[in-house]
Amino acid sequence: MFAIDAHLDLSMNAMEWNRDLRLPVNDIRKREVGMSDKPDRAKGVVSFPELRKGNIGLVVGTQIARYVAPDNPLPGWFSPEQAWAQTQGQLTWYKTMEEAGEITPVTDLASLEKHLALWNDGTPNTNKPIGYILSLEGADSIVNVSYLERAYNNGLRAVGPAHYGPGRYAQGTDATGFMGERGHALLKEMERLNIILDATHLCDDSFWEALKHFNGPVWASHNNCRALVNHNRQFSDDMIKELVGRGAVIGGAMDAWMMVPDWVRGVSEPKAMGASLDVVINHMDHICQLAGNTLHVGIGSDLDGAFGKEQCPYDLETIADLQKIPDLLKKRGYTDTDVENVMYGNWLRFLRKAWA
Repeated sequence: MFAIDAHLDLSMNAMEWNRDLRLPVNDIRKREVGMSDKPDRAKGVVSFPELRKGNIGLVVGTQIARYVAPDNPLPGWFSPEQAWAQTQGQLTWYKTMEEAGEITPVTDLASLEKHLALWNDGTPNTNKPIGYILSLEGADSIVNVSYLERAYNNGLRAVGPAHYGPGRYAQGTDATGFMGERGHALLKEMERLNIILDATHLCDDSFWEALKHFNGPVWASHNNCRALVNHNRQFSDDMIKELVGRGAVIGGAMDAWMMVPDWVRGVSEPKAMGASLDVVINHMDHICQLAGNTLHVGIGSDLDGAFGKEQCPYDLETIADLQKIPDLLKKRGYTDTDVENVMYGNWLRFLRKAWA
C-alpha cells in the first residue's frame, strides 16, 4: 500500500551523521561498525532503497538548526546566521539528491498530483524518485521574518516554530512560555505565504498561543498522546481535540521514549519495554477515539531522528516495515478505508485542501 511519512530528518542523517542514504541500510550499518560518536551508529533504519521497498513514495523531509543562547546547554549554533547557513547546507543536499534522481520536490497541488500519478502507474517503484515536502523543524534559523519568503521560494512548505528548549520564535519541548511579538510576526508571515504550521514540539503555552494567532493550515507531523506517556512532549487530550477541530492530522511518532512510559535513555531496550509497532497503534487509536473517526491520524515516524534500532519499535528492522501497520490496524477492527486514511489518505486530503 502506498504510504506517506510526515517526518524524516533526511538531511541531518546525510550531513551530520555522514550517511549516504542512496545505499541499502545494511551497507550504511556496515560503514558505521566501531563508530561511537552517536548512540545509533550501525543501527539506522532509513535509506532511499528501504523507503521504496516500503512503498513510501512521499515524505516530509526536514531542515533543522537550533540557535542556543550562552546559558542553553543544548547542542546548537551560537548565532541565527550560523543556524541559517546550516539549513542552507541541508537544502543543498536535498537539491543534489534531486539532481541525482533520488528525490523530487512536492511544493504545490500540481506537483503532488503528478507525483502520485507516477507512483500509482502500475510500474515497479524501484527506481522512482521519492517525493519530499520541505519542512523546517524549529524556526531559530530564520534570521528575521524577511528570510521566510526566501525559504519559501527555495521550497519550504511547513514550519515548526520550536524544537527542544527555548527558541527565538516560540518555546519548545521541556521549556515553558509564550511566543511573543517575534513569534506572532512569524505566524503572520507564514499565513501570508500559506506555509503549514507544524504544532509538534510547541510547549503548552506556545501551542495555545500559536493556535490562537494562526489561521492557516495546521498539522502535527510527529506527536503522541500525553494520556499514554505523561510528558510535555506529548499532546494532552485538550490539545488533540483542538487540533481535530482545526482539521489537523497528527503523525504517530516511533521514538520509543514517546511510545511507552518510564523509558530511560541509553538504558531501556525496546523489547524489554514492550515498545512494538502495536504501541504506536495505541496512540493512533487514542486520537481516533477522541476524534470519533480516523480522519486525523497518519504516520510521522521520526525514524532515525537521532535514534535507530536501539530506540524504535523492536519489530521494525527498517522503515519498510511501516507496511506492517495495515494488518495491525485491521486486527483492531479498522476497515480498509480507515487503513487507507492512516497510511496516506489523511495527509493527502490535508495537502489538497491546504494547497487548493
